[in-house]
Amino acid sequence: MGDFSRRDGARHPHHPPTYEISDRDEIKAVTAARPHPVEDRGFTCMCAESSQGAHLTDEAVRLRDPLSPDGIPARHRARWAAAAPERLREYARALARGEDEPGLPRGVPLGVVFSWLGAVREEPRDAAWLLAERAPVRLLAGAATEELAWAVRETDRAGLEGAVRFFASEEFTARHPKRRRVADTARDRLLGHARSHRPGDLPVLERRLLRTPQDRVRRS
Repeated sequence: MGDFSRRDGARHPHHPPTYEISDRDEIKAVTAARPHPVEDRGFTCMCAESSQGAHLTDEAVRLRDPLSPDGIPARHRARWAAAAPERLREYARALARGEDEPGLPRGVPLGVVFSWLGAVREEPRDAAWLLAERAPVRLLAGAATEELAWAVRETDRAGLEGAVRFFASEEFTARHPKRRRVADTARDRLLGHARSHRPGDLPVLERRLLRTPQDRVRRS
């Protein structure tokens, strides 16, 4: 399922262009709401349909509407927000409700944010997948490179997964070269994790992570 056009033009700012439904009860609800019988073959993905399609029932529209408080996208977003780290949960809930740019949480270690980005999700392509990418990256994008590098030193394995994804992303690689200098300890951890677990990101990291003259990162 995916992009959804309401008659009034309203949109949820974090609704993805496509997403999957794999929960059996949700699949049954969607298929039952269609005007014509649909054979249940255990599918997990449905193509996008406009809410203005004449073949959609009111119930089908309600289930698929990203702004419906009890629709399937809202359920997926609520599930994602509930799984957020405790200190980030209210921020996640604000995004799930549809706030475009809620206030940033204060005092949350960047290592926790890396772990949030790198955490394995049971439903990685549900209607919250875009939020799961955007929300942590928004918190990381404003941090200084030195702070990010120190967090790489301290984070766990999930955090390293998230850190590699962030450092290989455009949010970091588009920075000025002077702001892409990473101390050797952090650089080695990032390259080592990418080499073992995300080899597709390795060439980007090798090109874009610039060395510092020496490993001078100190805890402030």
